[in-house]
Amino acid sequence: MLCFHGYGMHGKQFISLEPALGNKYTFIGFDLFFHKETKLHNQSLAAIKNPITKKVFADLIAEFCDHENINRFSVIGYSMGSHFATVVAEELGNRIDEYIVAAPSSIEPGMLIRVFSKNKLGNKLLEKLTCSERALINMLNITRRLGLIDDVGRDILYKEVDTPQLRFSFYACFTYFRLLETDEDKLIQALVEQNIRSIFIFGKRDAMYPPRMGTKFLKKLPKAEVIILNKNHEMIDKDFVAALSGLLNDN
Repeated sequence: MLCFHGYGMHGKQFISLEPALGNKYTFIGFDLFFHKETKLHNQSLAAIKNPITKKVFADLIAEFCDHENINRFSVIGYSMGSHFATVVAEELGNRIDEYIVAAPSSIEPGMLIRVFSKNKLGNKLLEKLTCSERALINMLNITRRLGLIDDVGRDILYKEVDTPQLRFSFYACFTYFRLLETDEDKLIQALVEQNIRSIFIFGKRDAMYPPRMGTKFLKKLPKAEVIILNKNHEMIDKDFVAALSGLLNDN
């Protein structure tokens, strides 16, 4: 099980799954770009503005799997990590058994990501904001008041912008990941044609990525399994483990 964590987290985010599922899976968690010790060889602004492509990331995963003699695998991604899990599903679907995404921003990233990642003016504004801790915090407060993020999301991001390095990583994630946008048709084709078991996990109280967000998309995947937890955006806990392990251990 290849694991892709959420923003501000690290590769051990899913370690709590091991006691319940360690007899069935070997969990491999990656520290994604700009998290923990994972850095680009060249971390200049110019390099970050040249975003990683889906193919390049998929090739990295394929190379890793070949090196570790991993032929088939499953993927799990949470929030930001759902984009990485989805890229792998789109590009390497013929090697995947299960596709699991929680708080899947990959379905609908939201206004904040569209403005600061996709829009040139918005991205330039974010670059300027990240030069100032106070300006970035004010921006987070404004987006909260506008309803673009909820209190939990605001608090998660707030903790990730209190040093120059963290603000740099904040900007880098929005910028370097901007091409990792879900190709809905390609994803659905991969999941259906490769008969990949797909599991979507939502938090009932998650204001950023609520269950209704997936309604339209999931209608196109009649065999998709959906778990709705009584959680907000922060959901990787014992209830998450119990629900997912119960589902996976049944098969």
